[in-house]
Amino acid sequence: MKTFGFRISPWFALGICLLILGGCQLQGRPDDPGRIHLTLWQGVNPPHNRNVLEELVAQFNRQHPNIQVTSLYVGQEDQQTPKVLASVVGNVPPDMLWFNPTLTGQLVELNAIRPLDDLLATSSVKGEIDPALFESMEFLGHIWSVPFGTNNAGIFYRPSLLKAAGITQLPKTWQELRQVAKKLTGDFDGDGRVDRHGILLPLGKGEWTVFMWLPFMWSGGGELRAGVNLVNPGAIAALQFWQDLMKDGSALLSLPERGYEMDGFLAGKVAMQFSGPWTLGQLQATGVDFGVFPMPSAARQATVIGGENLFLFKTTPERERAAFTFAEYVMGQEFQTQWAMRTGYLPVNLKARQNKAYQGFVEQQPIVKVFLEQAEFGRSRPILKGYPRISEHLGRAIEAVLLGKTSPTQALEKAQRQLNLIF
Repeated sequence: MKTFGFRISPWFALGICLLILGGCQLQGRPDDPGRIHLTLWQGVNPPHNRNVLEELVAQFNRQHPNIQVTSLYVGQEDQQTPKVLASVVGNVPPDMLWFNPTLTGQLVELNAIRPLDDLLATSSVKGEIDPALFESMEFLGHIWSVPFGTNNAGIFYRPSLLKAAGITQLPKTWQELRQVAKKLTGDFDGDGRVDRHGILLPLGKGEWTVFMWLPFMWSGGGELRAGVNLVNPGAIAALQFWQDLMKDGSALLSLPERGYEMDGFLAGKVAMQFSGPWTLGQLQATGVDFGVFPMPSAARQATVIGGENLFLFKTTPERERAAFTFAEYVMGQEFQTQWAMRTGYLPVNLKARQNKAYQGFVEQQPIVKVFLEQAEFGRSRPILKGYPRISEHLGRAIEAVLLGKTSPTQALEKAQRQLNLIF
């Protein structure tokens, strides 16, 4: 079987599993008498959030002595994908996978994951899930995953830097953002070189860059779904806007595929950066001043709904039911309240959102309120079998434009030609 254009042998897949600390749960592995051992692969980041997850998994294990879950960090999304696909082809997958829903189509095509319609239909937790999230769970008429955590993207800023620049109004439109970015850029240490930029733009062709660019495409009036030409006015306008920020000298490019790192923001080298509520715990721990405002608008207001879902791989009926017990725990009010309050993610469970403890947390965290209010303008990335290829070529187009190699229209035309050949 071929994946991403290369052939993966079972021996190669097994080798990958061994390299990541024995992370694959080999099918048929004997469990302790009366106890099932399950493996969860995840890429939770930043490390603060990963520590929270480990504590919550340990809590599940204490509450369920007959089911023991081992959580393994296997890298960020772009690092995870080849490992996951190799484990599937080699028939040595984990029991569960934490990943964004865009991988659904590929996993279904590989016959790797279990549909969850029957298990979810009889679960008391189903009625507590935010109805807006079912779009991310469904593909070809079936439910293939359940929500682990949800979020959306906004723009973090350093209030002290905006105040020093005389900026009293947060930008609401693209043009206002461009003007503010210019005011925040300059040589502030007197050495004749720009030492602070207004905003950080994510460089790279990976999913993070596309994820943060999509709100601009949607805001510009563009669409991304099956059968839609990438060379549309909204996509062109969004790429042109990012290119304008570069031409102004107001934007600093991240290191390749490192657009999620906040080091420059924390050091004051950039005054604004795209991110989401999952960074709340990390930022609070630094003591640095920060705030957030919604994604600016052009033709309409938009943001991208993020977060990850939990997939259950095909193993045995007993293991799958045990894995769903963990999934119910993840979707439940107790887990979601703790996860949200300790990481900044938004709860997927409606009872958790109404929980007094969480409501008190929101009142003390105006930043979380921004993301909750912005959620009504959020849109999910399409669940398509070919989404990874679409994202890959969009990422290449964005990267080429940011590096000044081509124009927005030419970059999108090239991406569309390549996708036409594939599909």
